[in-house]
Amino acid sequence: MNGDDASSSDKPTPSKRDEYVPISGLTGFEKWRRTMAFLTGIGISEGDRARELANVQINNCEADKHYLMQASPSVVFMLKHLKVAGCELPPSNIVCAPCEGPLSHVSGFVPDDNAILLCAGRFWSRKHLEQSMVHEMMHFYDNCRFKVKWDDLRHHACSEIRANNLSGDCSFLRQLRRAEPGFFKKHQECVRSRAILSVSQNPNCPDVATAERAVNEVWDSCFPDTRPFDEVCWSHTLLTCLRLTPF
Repeated sequence: MNGDDASSSDKPTPSKRDEYVPISGLTGFEKWRRTMAFLTGIGISEGDRARELANVQINNCEADKHYLMQASPSVVFMLKHLKVAGCELPPSNIVCAPCEGPLSHVSGFVPDDNAILLCAGRFWSRKHLEQSMVHEMMHFYDNCRFKVKWDDLRHHACSEIRANNLSGDCSFLRQLRRAEPGFFKKHQECVRSRAILSVSQNPNCPDVATAERAVNEVWDSCFPDTRPFDEVCWSHTLLTCLRLTPF
């Protein structure tokens, strides 16, 4: 899972929604009336207004998702590499939905369904969504190529290290632009702390100390592993980072 504070295999759950006809499915006067009611809050129940907001958020998420699948170098790269690996990821398997649980949980990989969940309304920008998609696609890649056992803390830790290192979650480029000293060390610290927090949320992990031990045990082998990238791509606009590596 990917979030503002952590990522884990403890996936967010889509919230249940009653049958509801959204504004986008209406026409004429009724569409105008419902739009005004939604904007003003007059003549609409809180429940219906919440449903409409969720629908707007889902539509926005879907639009950005499809845009990134066509225009983002990193997302397109991952899609192509998944296909080469025999693990094609169709748009229908990247699902935008309202989520329950902590707001810091913004996305998740669902191994049993080979699907990625994007929590509609929880992304503050298209870039944030892009990084979250790449993060979950790294889990998808690991699950396909390396047959990850998600109940094994070492397996989980390795995938979290790789996903946080390669997705842009730890904002190396922002540190570089600020010319902060020791940015590589800070990047490593960010990757490590996020991986530990994610593994600590694994149902099979009893405490944070156990999660930290699992991350430390696989760090030296998993942090340098940049597959399918040739190298760590600190900025996913750098096309030189996006070369296919040989299998």
